[in-house]
Amino acid sequence: MTAPSQPTWFKSSYSGGSGTECVECAHVPYGVLIRDSKDVDGSVVSVEADAWRFFVAGLRRERPVVSA
Repeated sequence: MTAPSQPTWFKSSYSGGSGTECVECAHVPYGVLIRDSKDVDGSVVSVEADAWRFFVAGLRRERPVVSA
């Protein structure tokens, strides 16, 4: 039996540059995983692909994302 592969984490381009606001993301088949880079064994948030695209599009427009 093959062990499942580990996600490949990368630092979000939206993280602050001061080192105090570090968010890491990992793409998975159903969406994106998000975690605090300073607590890699801590909680992970899972977001579906459509919700992630909506969120990132809001960041690109520099407007807050508001849920309906």
